[in-house]
Amino acid sequence: MMLAVMAVSFAAQAQSKFHDVEANEATGPVKSISMNMMGHEQVVTFSKDGKMQGEGYSDAVYDANGYLQSVKRSMMGQNVEVKYTWENGRIVSQTMNMMGRDVVSKITYNDKGAVASQSMDMGGQEMNMPYTDYKYDDHGNWISRKTSMMGNEMEMTRKIEYYE
Repeated sequence: MMLAVMAVSFAAQAQSKFHDVEANEATGPVKSISMNMMGHEQVVTFSKDGKMQGEGYSDAVYDANGYLQSVKRSMMGQNVEVKYTWENGRIVSQTMNMMGRDVVSKITYNDKGAVASQSMDMGGQEMNMPYTDYKYDDHGNWISRKTSMMGNEMEMTRKIEYYE
C-alpha cells in the first residue's frame, strides 16, 4: 500500500514540471529574473517546479508536457494574450493580440542556444532586432546583451536568483 502511494506521489511530481524558465531564456533552478530595459524593471518569479508567478500574468495554458501555450499579460495598462510555438524545447515564435491585431514575433538562436534575433511583422513592415555582446552568469544564463531597435542601440541587463 505504501509503495502505491509513493508511486502516485512520484507520478504527480513528475507531471508538475513546467518550462516557464525556458520561456524566459534561462535554464536551471531559477527563483526569479529581474530585467531592466529602457529604465523599466520587470520581475518574474518561478515556483520550485518551474511555473511562472507574479503580477501581470494570468490564465496560463500548458500542454501535457508542461510547455506554456498561452498566457495573459498586463502590459502598459492593457491585457495582452501571448501564444507560444515551441520546437525542440525552444520558443520559435510568439503571437500577441494587440488592439485586435495579431503581432507575430519569430525567434532565431545562435550556436550557443541564445537568441540571435527576434523579428516582428508590424502590419506588413518587418522589424528585426539582433542580440549581441552576451555576458553570462556562472549558471550559463545571460545577464547582459545588446540589441539595436530602430537605429538605437541599447543594453538589456538582468539579475537571476536561484534555488540553492
